[in-house]
Amino acid sequence: MKATIWHNPRCFKSRQTLAILEATPDVMVAVVEYLKTPPTRAEIEAVLAKADIRPSQAVRKGEALVKEIGLDIKDDSAVLNAMAQHPILIERPIVITAKGAIIARPPEKARDIL
Repeated sequence: MKATIWHNPRCFKSRQTLAILEATPDVMVAVVEYLKTPPTRAEIEAVLAKADIRPSQAVRKGEALVKEIGLDIKDDSAVLNAMAQHPILIERPIVITAKGAIIARPPEKARDIL
């Protein structure tokens, strides 16, 4: 099985999730450091749809940038645009497989789609 992780190596939860994926037999892990190679708005929208969550559920509400740019987290379109422009706003880590996508918080949630 192939699993893709939108990963931030500086994030402890993201590192824990990656370790779970790498320790799972028969899982080939593709690591996307989304801060270095940001996903497009369309890619973000597709992954969130696959996870069956709204953009407001996948935005890092505690990031200072949310206040700095005056982001209305109830406006899905504005949140998607902000995530595409400022990928630091994307909650992490996100794991994507053929079974779906999930925000792996806590990291053990990644197992739900393996």
